Amino acid sequence: MSSILVYEEDDLMRALIHEWLREAGYRVRALPARDAQPREAVDLVIASISSPRHAGAQRVHEIKVMHPDTPLIALSGQFRSGLSAAGATAEALGAQQVIAKPLSRGALLEAVRAIIGAPT
Repeated sequence: MSSILVYEEDDLMRALIHEWLREAGYRVRALPARDAQPREAVDLVIASISSPRHAGAQRVHEIKVMHPDTPLIALSGQFRSGLSAAGATAEALGAQQVIAKPLSRGALLEAVRAIIGAPT
């Protein structure tokens, strides 16, 4: 079964993302970003980034150090709606995809499936 680690500070958003992914068939562990520590190997990391231009880039770097070679989806309310998911912003952050908040279930699952495929 494909496993996903979610770092999200907002309790409600973290619970919602966890529910969407679990219902889609993924094994999910969701934690507040402040609890980020190297953990078991996962297939994908999803992380909420509060300010992508400044502290967000450092946060992505920290996550990449903890989870080397693991694909990353960055979520942020600072991304503009309609932003190319795998475009220049994702590349600049070192993420495979970015998703603007508020996000939809469909957009999240589409991004996850594009990176790690359907749950096995």
